[in-house]
Amino acid sequence: MGIEFDPSPQLKQYAHPNKLVTNAWLGAKLGTPGLKVVEVDADALLYDIGHIPTAVRLKWDEDLSDHVWRDLIGSREFEKLMDRLGIARDDTVVFYGDHANLWAVYALWVFELFGHPDVRILDGGRDAWMQEEREISYAVDESPNQTGYSVAARRNDHTNRIFVDELRTKFEGSQLIDLRNSEEYNGDVILPGHPIRRNGHVPGAVNLRADSSLLANSRFRPIDHITSTHAELQLDSSRPTVAYCNNGARAALEWFVLRFLLGWEDVRVYDGSWIEWGNMMRVPIERG
Repeated sequence: MGIEFDPSPQLKQYAHPNKLVTNAWLGAKLGTPGLKVVEVDADALLYDIGHIPTAVRLKWDEDLSDHVWRDLIGSREFEKLMDRLGIARDDTVVFYGDHANLWAVYALWVFELFGHPDVRILDGGRDAWMQEEREISYAVDESPNQTGYSVAARRNDHTNRIFVDELRTKFEGSQLIDLRNSEEYNGDVILPGHPIRRNGHVPGAVNLRADSSLLANSRFRPIDHITSTHAELQLDSSRPTVAYCNNGARAALEWFVLRFLLGWEDVRVYDGSWIEWGNMMRVPIERG
């Protein structure tokens, strides 16, 4: 099942190098049966001005969200989405996107919740691909093959995800990481466009910028740097860890770093994040 892993030496430093691919590997594999490339951008229109050949577009907000429940889509909707994108259950899916793969990693996290067997990230994403002036395409496959995708089991919301009711009971014994910038964390500002009533952070959370694990070219930093950055915050790899931000995207990026680059076992995303916590009645916050 799936396609052989990228053997590039620079990936071997990470705990799970099979979760990453390089530009060179992907460029050589494009068009291989069983490989599906998915572009997920903050700005979905970027796909129209050029994308990796054979890539399909996934709109994270429209395609992955249930706007009635403010939740992720259910299993039936996910199956329909996979059929629309032409993705089969045994396909290797490589995600990439803008903003250093921010929403591409979020999409990978969602696919993990639904148990897709083989999902990977293009290290550096759209930024690195374009910087190397690699081949792009403007073609859009309007009628991909319907695969009859079937989710093997119910979406797993426990292993990699946490809801607010459980989080409220987990201050003792868990460590929380706030991936917003320091001004948001300290309660000095609220970013425009986010309907949040209170500013600050979840009590006990430490602050870590989401881009601390990224180089300027959007690729992941060497493992020694990532390890030392987390050690400076006295984070313990053996403790249950929860990551949050404003809407879940930066938290999913940190989840990817901890789970697959550093190899931590117990990491979950609180995707309700500050939009939920900052607006809830009778939950505590801290500032400064």
